[in-house]
Amino acid sequence: MSTPSSAEESPVSTTTAAPRAEASVPSRTERAVLLEVRDLTVAYRMGDREVEAVHHIDLTIGAGEVVAVVGESGSGKSTIAHAIINLLPPNARVTSGSVSLGGDDLTAKPEAQWRKVRGKRIGLVPQDPSLSLNPVRRVGPQVAEPLRIHKLATRAEANARAVELLEMAGITHPAERAKQYPYQFSGGMRQRALIATALAARPELIIADEPTSALDVTVQKQVLDHLDHLADEFGTSVLLITHDLGVAADRADRIIVMKDGAVVDAGPAAQVISSPTAEYTRQLIAASPDISSHVRRAAATARRGLDDSDCIVRLSHLVKTFPLPASSRRDGAREVTAVDDISLDIRRGETLAVVGESGSGKSTLARLVLRLEEPSSGSIEFDGADITELAPAPLRQLRRKFQLVYQSPYDSLNPRLTIEQLISEPLHSLASLDGTARLRKVRELVEQTALPQGVLARYPDELSGGQRQRVAIARALALDPEFLVLDEAVSALDVSVQAQILDLLITLQAERSLSYLFITHDLGVVAEIADRVAVMRHGRLVEAGTAAQILTAPTDPYTQALIAAIPGQGRHVRRKGASV
Repeated sequence: MSTPSSAEESPVSTTTAAPRAEASVPSRTERAVLLEVRDLTVAYRMGDREVEAVHHIDLTIGAGEVVAVVGESGSGKSTIAHAIINLLPPNARVTSGSVSLGGDDLTAKPEAQWRKVRGKRIGLVPQDPSLSLNPVRRVGPQVAEPLRIHKLATRAEANARAVELLEMAGITHPAERAKQYPYQFSGGMRQRALIATALAARPELIIADEPTSALDVTVQKQVLDHLDHLADEFGTSVLLITHDLGVAADRADRIIVMKDGAVVDAGPAAQVISSPTAEYTRQLIAASPDISSHVRRAAATARRGLDDSDCIVRLSHLVKTFPLPASSRRDGAREVTAVDDISLDIRRGETLAVVGESGSGKSTLARLVLRLEEPSSGSIEFDGADITELAPAPLRQLRRKFQLVYQSPYDSLNPRLTIEQLISEPLHSLASLDGTARLRKVRELVEQTALPQGVLARYPDELSGGQRQRVAIARALALDPEFLVLDEAVSALDVSVQAQILDLLITLQAERSLSYLFITHDLGVVAEIADRVAVMRHGRLVEAGTAAQILTAPTDPYTQALIAAIPGQGRHVRRKGASV
């Protein structure tokens, strides 16, 4: 469940309660009200006490309208979505308020009647497609399930309709795909399958809970385009839950901004973005990655005076192939090439961002650079020395000079170790320091990464996401490395925390003359931190240059498509009948 976030993830003071706000702002285009939520309050049982996660929320959605609820982790936005559809966890309860759909009061309906509402009148697109599809059932029958449950079609009719729905959701070869299992789908395809499932019974309302947060930017655009199409074509209303103001600005008729369980800002999308009334909204907008930031970054790069001849890492014609299992071989192919003839230099003290979608080979490239994977051919030089075939013993000693920061701070830290143990662990393995010296070093790292005092005795689950990532960075810095590989190191963080971590990385780079290989799919983040950018697709390098060159004058059509798909560039997509 969502609980109020830490101070780090809530940049606005919470000393005074946010005023109750009416989330519904009249549209210039009159719409019949479909969903009406009044005075909604939700509390969670925490041991022997109850904690309110949502406070007195009022919300309306018109027929065919897209309303975005925006907020960071702990703001209560997903709790609202689950309360509307009566899918709160067992330790949560609605303590006040009402929910009605098309004039039908849903508040006191028993579970038996709710089963007639979910899927038929309200469709849900959950956040994580990997967890939401049954891995041992074929996709087609899962898409058809709402039609069978609500007795809207026979088995044969439902299966045929599932194929149509998959095609409507943008999945190619839908008849073949319907017979496949979820593991045979990409992340974007799985999310499209969930959208197809949500649409099966032609619901009046779709609740999309972070439907694109795990997707590449071009796939995200395709999925959101599809939701737009549904709102236009069938008059379907959409409640879009997101932490991304750019997505909300592009896609919603109205935006509702939440913090600590309360509405702090609301209005037409263009108004909220251009003239926010709440300081919190202004801070969210300021913290959002801005593609124009490459100008500021280029000036900083020029001041540092990087030497083109001083390369800390040099990759020459690097290739990595993986054997294919017999079941996946097509056209006689026995292997797949994940990295295909890549040559790149990383200068001392610079940040090289490697950008690409899932499957582009960028994470494999990162593992090759760190010698966590063995290259099939080509060479890797570190600080002028060829380490391509370096033996395990000298490689282990060299590892103190290059370190890795993983994507998820929730998965990369051992939950059984204290923060002191986590940060000091590399010092036990690769540094000959006594206990007093180790503790002194750990305290220095905690101070450098701006972690709170008293954190050393705590465990990872007692920290916020941003604090955990700071711990991961402190741990990576313990051995005073010269080179860090950051593999999607900020993609799992809220926008304000993401901004804090990016600022921290820039500060540490200046203080320690660090070099970064920054793996990401987010070109907005690239503009904030990168000196140069390399774009990968299908294992190959399609384009490389300064951040300014790549972001403002890309030459490859693939790079152009990536940039065009970045949300929040002021396009503000207007749909048919959308409020102005």
